[in-house]
Amino acid sequence: MRCPHCGSIDDKVVESRTLANGEAIRRRRECERCGYRFTSYERTEDSQFMVIKKDGRREPFDRNKIERGIVRALEKRPVSSMQIESLINDIEDETAILSKGSREIDGKVIGDLILERLSVLDKVAYIRFASVYRHFENLDEFIREINILGGEQTAEAP
Repeated sequence: MRCPHCGSIDDKVVESRTLANGEAIRRRRECERCGYRFTSYERTEDSQFMVIKKDGRREPFDRNKIERGIVRALEKRPVSSMQIESLINDIEDETAILSKGSREIDGKVIGDLILERLSVLDKVAYIRFASVYRHFENLDEFIREINILGGEQTAEAP
């Protein structure tokens, strides 16, 4: 595996973890030349499942699409890259498990999983993601969502 930092192909695996119910392996690697650590994934190609969109179209599951949405929602928030990676891995694992029987999963299920996890991790990121995912049409919808989210907290602001 080529190091994304220095380009060397000499690396060692420092950690391996099975993901997606045994259908993928996540490996933490360390470059032997520069010491940079990076992650690689090993997956079988035939394990792809389809996402059913709102309009009934089906498209292949795309981890990168989920990652882009989550990273954008968490932009400039106090959340580490390891927390983001863990969140994305958890969502990918859960979607793989939920789609097991039919090899399909409703896009709404994925969106709701992301919202559920973001509500625990970072409330601002939750609202950012929800505003795009739920297509808020006006300020009232936005405020309603904030009030719902705020109802989960009982502590008052100073």
